[in-house]
Amino acid sequence: MKSIEELSVDILINNAGITKDNLFIRMKAQEWEDVIKVNFTSIFYITQPIVKNMIKKRWGRIINISSVVGIMGNAGQTNYASTKAALIAFTKSLAKEVGSRNITVNAIAPGFIDTPMTQALPGDVKDQYKKQIPLGRFGSPKDIANCAVFLASEEASYITGEVINVNGGML
Repeated sequence: MKSIEELSVDILINNAGITKDNLFIRMKAQEWEDVIKVNFTSIFYITQPIVKNMIKKRWGRIINISSVVGIMGNAGQTNYASTKAALIAFTKSLAKEVGSRNITVNAIAPGFIDTPMTQALPGDVKDQYKKQIPLGRFGSPKDIANCAVFLASEEASYITGEVINVNGGML
């Protein structure tokens, strides 16, 4: 089996994400650390060896999945929101570092998407969120995939360091 350093990856989509929601004053250090490790620190360990190979090839696409919560915040999610906001800063900074090598780095900030993470929310909470979304519904994973396909394509070759919101008009 090849190590990550030996892989030839042209398109990298960083999509790690867990939640361990709690009000900040009640948040346990382990809840904070677990979310930081999975949602943000892991991006370093995956992206660094892959971007080195992209630089050698002088081509690549990196797409980071952030969140609307990383832009607007959300009560009970200081850990999650912090990681997704940090991912936006990571995206913008890395784009400036590797752009001269024909590597684009962008982020997608999904709103509420119909996934196991949102399916676990109580019905009344989902209804409250849907009231904040002009389209009146949660998005689908395909909505995010369509955006990722575009960002990975040659049609997006002049887009880098950007955050594309896919949130039904919520933000």
